[in-house]
Amino acid sequence: MLLHQEFIINAKKSGKKFAIIDRSLEKRITYSKALIASLILSKKMKKYKDGFIGVMIPNSAGSILTIIGILMAGKVPVMINYSTGAAENSEYAQKKCGFKTIIVSRALLEKIGSRVVKGMVFIEDIMDSISTYEKIQAALTSKLPVKLLLMKIHRGEENDNAVILFTSGSEKDPKAVQITHKNLMTNMRSCLISFKLTQDDIMLGILPFFHVFGHNTNLWLPLIVGMTVVTYANPLDYKKICTIIREEKTTIMIATPVFFNGYLKQSEPGDFASVRLAVTGADKIPDFLRNSYKEKHNLELYEGYGTTETSPVISANTVESNRPGSIGKPIPDVQVKIVDINSEETLEPEKEGKVYVKGDLVMKGYFDDLEETSLRIKDGWYDTGDMGMMDKDGYLWHRGRLKRFVKIGGEMVSLVKVESVVYEMLPVDVVCCVVEVPDSTKGAKIIVAITKEINERQLKKKLSKRLSNIEMPKQFMFIEELPKMGSGKVDFRTVSEIVREKLSENNKQ
Repeated sequence: MLLHQEFIINAKKSGKKFAIIDRSLEKRITYSKALIASLILSKKMKKYKDGFIGVMIPNSAGSILTIIGILMAGKVPVMINYSTGAAENSEYAQKKCGFKTIIVSRALLEKIGSRVVKGMVFIEDIMDSISTYEKIQAALTSKLPVKLLLMKIHRGEENDNAVILFTSGSEKDPKAVQITHKNLMTNMRSCLISFKLTQDDIMLGILPFFHVFGHNTNLWLPLIVGMTVVTYANPLDYKKICTIIREEKTTIMIATPVFFNGYLKQSEPGDFASVRLAVTGADKIPDFLRNSYKEKHNLELYEGYGTTETSPVISANTVESNRPGSIGKPIPDVQVKIVDINSEETLEPEKEGKVYVKGDLVMKGYFDDLEETSLRIKDGWYDTGDMGMMDKDGYLWHRGRLKRFVKIGGEMVSLVKVESVVYEMLPVDVVCCVVEVPDSTKGAKIIVAITKEINERQLKKKLSKRLSNIEMPKQFMFIEELPKMGSGKVDFRTVSEIVREKLSENNKQ
């Protein structure tokens, strides 16, 4: 069964129930109305010749219904990140995937001050062009029995692409990841089992749909399960989101640690009383954040792990199996093994190596990039590029990106480990990012980019009790605000560039 087909089945079952509560536009849309709207939009999407159609609309009813409409029309949505350069990312996606049309929000472009790219079509204009006849026709079609209704829309195969998503580009140019209907459906079913999700749950939908974490958990998961999703366009509007959670009585809250930290600061006791499940991923949870949620809201943060290429969830801590500090046990139907970074032989528990993943959650491949695909997927096993360890009880522990290990004086040093120790020594409102730069004597040296001026001598004294001489940062560089990805993660690649530029400027003086 394909995603849009499952949506139709749920819409027919739960007609009067709210499918989407859009708190940006203050609209409440039932499953019946969502079905009618998506049928109208599918007709609109059919007129575009491209097999791919770009989507650049913030989290909203309009964004969700456009994506469903594109799939119903037999086309594939290409999700475009507008948080790191809307126009540039649009042109990159068009060139990479060979398409023209991008459905975009005029209000978004005006808000972020982006130029219009050739091929952009405004969703506001599409909505204004809908005639009374089209509304009546779609309403009548929606009343058909499920079997007949499914024959009216694109059918396809489960291994067809359901979406094109781009990797973050935090380390190199973004790759176009082909995620199939089977990939997403398999991953969602596993999540449903792990977290015991039901149609009575109310999902907070604030993670951007152009990232796989949001596309799966905040868009398709609630619609496939038959729950209500509460959308809001700006995940950084911390105070407003706390209000929305309280008012809509959301039961499931999924976000990155950066977002959870913002909500913690702006929330009042009782704001999250309705939340039964709070899940975080995309970055490591600092201990202070986990402890603060327990103290302020009596709420446990469950940490999970995934990648764009795995649709995304690989492992997660759950109510039944929770080991704070780990990234949980692999979810059902997912195989994980740890392999030696040189020989690629499978390692025993408690041994650290590269994380490999196998299962129906693994992407079809990178679009138009057979070479990179073959490098990352071998015999069905996907090389995540992450370092990790599986303990004797089956919990997975993340040790950082392999690319965030650096050789200093002949020894491998984890920048993630250094970053974790530094964070423990900093005030809770300070953000840091550990990077490496070339060094003529030892090959590389460690620099910490930090958002607040600190007493470097005192901090180094504290760090010397936890870090070896080789692991010790050589310098702390003040950068008022560290650049972030749309998901809230620090943009490691850009921070590295800024640090190197500043060092180069200092050397010239």
